[in-house]
Amino acid sequence: MAVTEHPDKTTRPKPPASARFAQFAAAGGSVGLPMVSFIFILGLWSIVGLSGVISEAIFPAPWSVWSATVEMWRNGTLQKDLGVSLGRAGIGFAIGATLGVAMGLLTGRVALVRTLLNPFLNLLRPIPAIALVPVAIVWFGIGEGSKYFVVSYTVFLTVWFNTHHGMEYVPETYLRAARSLGASRLREFVTVVLPAAAPHIFAGIRLGVALAFLSLVAAELSGASSGLGFRLQEARQYIRTDRMFSLLIILGILGAVADLIVHRIGKALVHWEQGT
Repeated sequence: MAVTEHPDKTTRPKPPASARFAQFAAAGGSVGLPMVSFIFILGLWSIVGLSGVISEAIFPAPWSVWSATVEMWRNGTLQKDLGVSLGRAGIGFAIGATLGVAMGLLTGRVALVRTLLNPFLNLLRPIPAIALVPVAIVWFGIGEGSKYFVVSYTVFLTVWFNTHHGMEYVPETYLRAARSLGASRLREFVTVVLPAAAPHIFAGIRLGVALAFLSLVAAELSGASSGLGFRLQEARQYIRTDRMFSLLIILGILGAVADLIVHRIGKALVHWEQGT
């Protein structure tokens, strides 16, 4: 008499080790995978530092970078520079994002404004922020005004372009449906156009956050006496690569945290668009 095996006893093949590792890392959600990546890179960095293949003066080891960070923290320069740079980035971003959204709304929906300004704004987009630093210093001096200008300029163009794109390409079927229901122009704009363009607007704002820190460094590399960009330039003059690496990592962390905050806010506000 044949013996049939119970279905529950059937054995399933185990997934490959790489797949099990990915599942384990993903179990940590948005923190697990980045942590695995950071630990991996830190391990490689430590191996290079221990091997002595590259001179510490050129490529410092992780512990040297950490010591430089602690040194700057203890003498108070890091806290001061962080506060100054965050203030400059925040004010410049607020100005640029506000103007960018407002201009994008106009160029996206008003034909006359689009005809008059779009060619000029598209001409400005390829000009890098660092190229405007000498002009900003001439216009606003070496004070805070020139830093705000450089940061807000970069953020403005990015936010404007994304807002304009979102406003210009609202599906025509949405507009026809609103008009067929008797919606006024104002109600159509508020209840149809803005919600449809919101994912593009928040995408531009999110990109503007990253560019705010990039342009901030460009603004602080010349004509500044404080800030992370200034401290980076100072470290280069004294060939303190350990401080240079520390400041670069801090800039990366600041940008990542700001990007995460904007991303979470965007997902909460634009909840109908999961891709935001």
